Amino acid sequence: MGIDTDLPPSDLPASVSSAASRRDYLERLTNTQSIQELWQLHCEQMAAFGFDRLIYGFTRYRTATSLGDPEDFVILSNHSEEYTDHFLGDGLYFHAPMVRWALEHEGACSWAILAEMANSGTLTESERRVIEFNRKHDVTQGYSISFRSISPRTKGAIALTGRADLSQEDIDQTWARYGRDIVVMNNVAHLKILTLPYAGPARGLTPRQREALSWVGDGKTTADIALLMGLTSATVEKHLRLAREALNVETTAQAVLKAAFLNQMYVLEN
Repeated sequence: MGIDTDLPPSDLPASVSSAASRRDYLERLTNTQSIQELWQLHCEQMAAFGFDRLIYGFTRYRTATSLGDPEDFVILSNHSEEYTDHFLGDGLYFHAPMVRWALEHEGACSWAILAEMANSGTLTESERRVIEFNRKHDVTQGYSISFRSISPRTKGAIALTGRADLSQEDIDQTWARYGRDIVVMNNVAHLKILTLPYAGPARGLTPRQREALSWVGDGKTTADIALLMGLTSATVEKHLRLAREALNVETTAQAVLKAAFLNQMYVLEN
């Protein structure tokens, strides 16, 4: 992760500006055991670069016309609830210009492009309303990173919002010096997130539910699972039913697949 030496001196703290500190961060990141631990570490690291509010999103259910059911998204954010309740809860994200950019591109993009979009007349009325909403919440300067997809059905991206006291020009100057490093950090965070259990709203499985689903995934019958878990068949069926309800699916096969997607299968208990 080299640094261009012809760029102006950085005023960032040594805790993030040195290559050694960034290697230390990446080592800690790759050793995290939970999304909560990872997200706290990543938010702290990005804040040191001037990005104090983040929203990460990932879906495995993208189609030509939809990103899938929002309840199936992996969503992480340290924005205020007042902001996320409207931006995410009310679906404003679907009309956000930088979300559109992320769906159509890969890599990193400065939010300076929003001025170009506005001047070109390509923004829809819905997109203009999102920009106005963001302006009221000081979400006006930053960068978006759209991660490379491994399938047409998957898409992940992160929005890095700069501190309210920084201008887009300030953010762009930081990016000119550290942009490649920031992209690498976010790429690693994204890949690590995909390996960690994610419960989401009301999606957490109990240890018994996970174990029952794991045995189903191994091809065991209800009678087999009852013997292996030391339970009655009726109790095993109850665990599987509750797992289907928690994952909002109709069949046990669908529950096994979704639990695998969310990395809730074969989880080591602390």
